[in-house]
Amino acid sequence: MRSLTFVIGTGRSGSTALSRILNSHPDVLSLNEFMASVGDAAFPEGKVTGEEFWQSLFRPAPHFERMIRSGLPLPEFLYTRRPGRYTAKTTGIPALSLMVLPHLSDDPDGLLDELCAAVVRWPVRTAAEHHRALFGLLCARFGRTAVVERSGYSTGWAPRLRAAFPDARFVHLFRDGPDCALSMSRHPGYRTISLLREIKARAGIDSFADLTDAHARSLPADLSPLLDERFDPALVLDRDVPLRTFGSLWSELVTEGSEFLGRLPADQRTTLAYEDLLDDPAAELTRLAAFIGVSPLPQWLNIASALLDHSRRGSARKLPAAELDELRDSCAPGTRVLQGRPGQ
Repeated sequence: MRSLTFVIGTGRSGSTALSRILNSHPDVLSLNEFMASVGDAAFPEGKVTGEEFWQSLFRPAPHFERMIRSGLPLPEFLYTRRPGRYTAKTTGIPALSLMVLPHLSDDPDGLLDELCAAVVRWPVRTAAEHHRALFGLLCARFGRTAVVERSGYSTGWAPRLRAAFPDARFVHLFRDGPDCALSMSRHPGYRTISLLREIKARAGIDSFADLTDAHARSLPADLSPLLDERFDPALVLDRDVPLRTFGSLWSELVTEGSEFLGRLPADQRTTLAYEDLLDDPAAELTRLAAFIGVSPLPQWLNIASALLDHSRRGSARKLPAAELDELRDSCAPGTRVLQGRPGQ
């Protein structure tokens, strides 16, 4: 039976490099940022037709479209680097095309057409059953036997994925707290996340589905435009966001991921520390391959080692002492959780 593994984590932890490493293995179908791309829309309640399921994969993600239209595309957006027939200004970029398909093919538009022709004819069934069929279709298309989905900022997805795919395996990927938090602070996506979290906190809501016009009108002028179809990217890039904000976010996410992992059977969970991967890529990737259910091919291990970037390790240590101390304090709760982690 085809194995299914989800890599969850904070993001900014070597996760994009890990997707590239996994994609270089001849037996692994690497689904890069699949969950980040399709979101809740691809997991409706009950049963849906193949056409309805396809629309959930095809429909552009509104939050990503707003970022692109506003001149704030994320480095993870692969489609915009070599655009095809879709654009945010006209058609919108299909959710599956933005980051998933360009990772798999140099012709993402052609691959999208192939998938559409098959999926729209599928029978009525649950979203989980449609997803398994989609993964199987892609495995057959690329000659792969193991499916690994990896999205950044994904710990919140884990319980829903566990419910949909109870036999799936989970890898909790993490990086040194201060280094990861510093990287978040410099990334437009995480800066946007921090501001959207501030909007929800000010409005007293848990979900943007609960945001009213009155809530929006009550927001300060440097936050409310972020809800518009187009906004000034300087609102995100130039805002002074304290480093401790990202340290606290890192702590929250690694705690969430660790607690989820602790609830899983031992054979369905493992951890992967980015620093361990840098220190001994052959050993860590051999262990990961065994967990996923593929062979640690020597050629693959050599390719993988070359894809790792050691240059940003210890980046937080270059901060002024007072800033580093404050950042370490905000990361301390997550660091304590990781010291007692399960899954290794």
